[in-house]
Amino acid sequence: MNINQLYHKFRESSGVCTDTRQLTKDCMYFALKGDNFDGNKFVSKAFKNGAKYCVVDSKQAVTNANCILVDDTLLTLQELANYHRKQINIPIISLTGSNGKTTTKELIHAVLATTFNVKATKGNLNNHIGVPLTILSFSKDLDFGIVEMGANHIKEIEFLSNIAEPDYGLITNFGKAHLEGFGSIEGVIEGKSELFTYLKQNEKTAIINTTDKLQLKQIGNYTKTVTFGSHKNNDCVVTFKNADPFVTVIYDNVEIQSQLIGDYNFGNIAVAIAIGQHFKVPKAQVKSAIETYQPNNNRSEIISRGSNTIILDAYNANPTSMLAALKNFKQLNAKNKYLFLGDMFELGKDAEQEHQAIATFAEDNFSENINLIGKNFDKTRTLNSTHKFSTFEDLEPKIKNLTIENATILIKGSRGMALERILEIL
Repeated sequence: MNINQLYHKFRESSGVCTDTRQLTKDCMYFALKGDNFDGNKFVSKAFKNGAKYCVVDSKQAVTNANCILVDDTLLTLQELANYHRKQINIPIISLTGSNGKTTTKELIHAVLATTFNVKATKGNLNNHIGVPLTILSFSKDLDFGIVEMGANHIKEIEFLSNIAEPDYGLITNFGKAHLEGFGSIEGVIEGKSELFTYLKQNEKTAIINTTDKLQLKQIGNYTKTVTFGSHKNNDCVVTFKNADPFVTVIYDNVEIQSQLIGDYNFGNIAVAIAIGQHFKVPKAQVKSAIETYQPNNNRSEIISRGSNTIILDAYNANPTSMLAALKNFKQLNAKNKYLFLGDMFELGKDAEQEHQAIATFAEDNFSENINLIGKNFDKTRTLNSTHKFSTFEDLEPKIKNLTIENATILIKGSRGMALERILEIL
């Protein structure tokens, strides 16, 4: 079956699903394979749960005429997504970066949705499976589609760009994330910049933070850009006012106070404002969208528990985001501060050095109440006053025995550490 024929089947369905536990009636089920599962084994369940078609790559999985046999279900999913993207032909905004992708995507969506019919990546479905699923969820009646793209190795952003074919693209930043896959910070810069390369090769628009010298270097002399920053020569002028604790910015002589903590969120807010301005979203709508957006899913959430204020930033962590969070935490106007920092994953050969750097910075800037959790942090050289725990289970009785009152607490670590569990104990 060629892609055009498959596309007609897709149009007859209610959408695409890859998990039989989350099927929608009359959907097209793709039997994907993973390290520990084979979707071909769940075809009967898919039909029982309401699937209209099942796309499989095993002859044994073909049970009726509504099974579509292909060579590779994942490649077919990706090819179908790109074919669909060409058919709907809507403006697509893609973004990547080391930190802040999902927050930035949500802010852009919030701003544009005040005026347009917009759909964006759900959650962080931003990889080689998530991007095709996102594209296939778009329809031609949308004014914009917003696609978040993640990567942990060279050529991945190039691959995803060729699926999504964005008309506009931005990079939030370049940081020390996924060093194990990229090899080095230079590899991160090269990998993320593949989005800029796509935009330039296809004469599409790059959205540039001019305060980021690396972005300016990577975009070079390309002129099809929308620029933003505090300098008056930018297409969109946004200035940083303060972050105590919430970020406040000035846009077109209007003060906008977000519900996001940390000066590191300034760029995420500013790019959403810039996109809103570029597409002529009324200033009052831009202000309202930014001010009413609330972070969730363990991303820079501020939570009150008794007399304590907790900054929960436990969705993910890397050396760049960890350092930014610590610098922001240091400048907060609070006296009784506690740190709970969890291991940062996917750092490869740099893991020991990067965890030591964070531990040292914490000790240099916070005199007490430093708690480091995880096998990597447990290996660091620290002062006797710093508390180290190889596992969360080692930390748990320590927290239960603590009396923490009138404190400001930072909880940050990689997703695999699941440090939000601390909330259940405090």
